[in-house]
Amino acid sequence: MTVMTNAPSDTRHATGSSRASGAARMWAVVLASCAGQFLVVLDVSVVNTALPSMRADLGLTAVGLQWVVNAYSIAFAGFMLLGGRAGDLFGRKRTFLVGLGLFTAASLAGGLAQDGALLLAARAGQGLGAAVLSPSTLALLTSAVPEGPARARAIATWTAVGAGGGAAGGLVGGVLTDVLSWRWTLLVNVPTGVLVLLLGAWRLVESRAPGGGRAHAGTSPADAPGGAQRLDVPGAVLVTAGLATLAYGIVQTEQAGWTAPATLVPLGAGLVLLAAFVAVEARTRVPLMPLKLFRVRSVSGANAAMFCNGAAMFCMWYFMTLYAQNVLGYGPMAAGLALMPSSGAVVLGSKLAPRLMRTLGARNVAVLGALVAVLGFGWQTTMDAHGAYVTAIMVPGILMMTGAGLAATPLASLATAGAAPGDAGLVSGLVNTSRTMGGALGLAVLSTVAAARTGGATDPEALTAGYALAFATGTWIVLGGIVLMLLWLPADRRR
Repeated sequence: MTVMTNAPSDTRHATGSSRASGAARMWAVVLASCAGQFLVVLDVSVVNTALPSMRADLGLTAVGLQWVVNAYSIAFAGFMLLGGRAGDLFGRKRTFLVGLGLFTAASLAGGLAQDGALLLAARAGQGLGAAVLSPSTLALLTSAVPEGPARARAIATWTAVGAGGGAAGGLVGGVLTDVLSWRWTLLVNVPTGVLVLLLGAWRLVESRAPGGGRAHAGTSPADAPGGAQRLDVPGAVLVTAGLATLAYGIVQTEQAGWTAPATLVPLGAGLVLLAAFVAVEARTRVPLMPLKLFRVRSVSGANAAMFCNGAAMFCMWYFMTLYAQNVLGYGPMAAGLALMPSSGAVVLGSKLAPRLMRTLGARNVAVLGALVAVLGFGWQTTMDAHGAYVTAIMVPGILMMTGAGLAATPLASLATAGAAPGDAGLVSGLVNTSRTMGGALGLAVLSTVAAARTGGATDPEALTAGYALAFATGTWIVLGGIVLMLLWLPADRRR
């Protein structure tokens, strides 16, 4: 009798324990994924405030300083698609751990580098590790969290943490450089990376594309007996080389201009390589990027909108930091602190988005976020050389970044929800590639616009006029993204 009385209680207790254990494991996956994404995005900008110290310590040239930043971003963008597909084929957990291990080792090498060449090689290694790691973070998260409000909240957290990493980069770099040395802008990744590696090895559950990545390809095991053969190496080489060459050409515009051979040759070569990539993908039996993906409106539309948003939003931090330091006279740490309200606004927008998506729909929330960002960009075009902090930096920055957070979450949700489960890693890579390449192209274009208005002058008034024109151009880019969203994205994708 006692057994019969206690059995339901024991069963309920076991069921409750099982659910609690499952929830703990799910949120451990979210924690590991967000930590990995934070490190990836942080290192895009964390070295900016440390560049003068690097130059003095290692004797870098002005071009060398530029490549401390660009070696990372080019490798990151160029290898992103390969990283996403590798996770689908060989397992997202395995790819996550390999990418994070490479990123951590390269961070250690960069922090200990004794000359410029080693530092640049380490930064490229960081970018490669980030490209392998980053697509797996979102793919692991979406695999572990059931579709619905919980996944929307998890994606919002992932988006907010990633955006916060980019926003915090300048402040973190300034503090580490002032208190310790520039080397700690890289070495700080080592203990953090080791801890996340241990958490990932313990808590992450392996997942991959159905059938080892053959689901979309229509092949049999005989067609693709080994993992290396199933991985589209020619496509990976072409897209990596094409994106890297195109990004190099974009970088050259800042020094040589848009019409110089040093710019036109790599831009043309990059376009040719990307055209060859498309031709290869149309013919190969197991493509790295199935072209049929772009027939899905939510995938193609979300990536196009993410490209436009990245082209403007990434540049906000760059020009706001320059305005604060070069015009208003802030120091590196003070400039980082001045932008902290904007960092909080990104998190706020990302966390508000899932709630709004349930009532307004994903597309409408993305459009709303872009409209809020347009208000901030438009406000910033009124900047002057004697602006007050609240009206010249804080309020417009909060508007721009609240809009960025509101738009990014529904766009990422639409892109991943519109793809087949077997293509989750690839679509995650496409989302990040669109945003990163949009940021690279946008920065090159807006920097050229600002330099043309400044005309080589360095006085505060001339610099302010150049920065204001850059923000005006960014306003039109975001408006173009809104038009794309209204015409291209599905009308009502509530999450």
